[in-house]
Amino acid sequence: MSEPNEPYRVAVSSDDGGPGRAFEHLWTPYRMAYIRGEGKPTGAHDCPFCVIPTMSDEDGLIVARGTTVFAVLNLYPYNAGHLMLVPYRHVPDYTDLTPEEVAELGAFTQTAMRSIRAVAGAHGFNIGMNQGAVAGAGIADHLHQHTVPRWGGDTNFMPVVGLTRVLPQVLRETRDLLAEAWTSSAAPVKEA
Repeated sequence: MSEPNEPYRVAVSSDDGGPGRAFEHLWTPYRMAYIRGEGKPTGAHDCPFCVIPTMSDEDGLIVARGTTVFAVLNLYPYNAGHLMLVPYRHVPDYTDLTPEEVAELGAFTQTAMRSIRAVAGAHGFNIGMNQGAVAGAGIADHLHQHTVPRWGGDTNFMPVVGLTRVLPQVLRETRDLLAEAWTSSAAPVKEA
């Protein structure tokens, strides 16, 4: 039993004085559906990353289209301007990409960073891929890279305690601004 002024802690039998004594527990039971894979795509026929390119840029929230990859706003962003860079091909692993896809993915990453800085003045970025379901990939069968803009002080109590993200702009407005900035932010193509 906790003392009146101490936080409530759940005893974990395997802690042996370890992390359970140092960390509080944040219970998120709604995540169990995600962990179990409920409602996740089962193949290219229902993969959102395969369906999105068939939509208009506005309806699919596509910021830019390349030859082998496209940039799309995340429908469930961690921060305003959270982009995903996605190959058109339905492949699960970075090692499955062709050299052309790797090159365009890299160029799109640079342009995404330039565009977000131009539009929103991001101070930094989290850029990465979760490879495989065990690594946290929400859609493990279709590779995608996250480009998340960050600002000093953007981590606060709202997402942690309030389970709420504060996004100052609707996704369609963000898409329009980034799409407009994309062209001027792209590096010129050098002729060989």
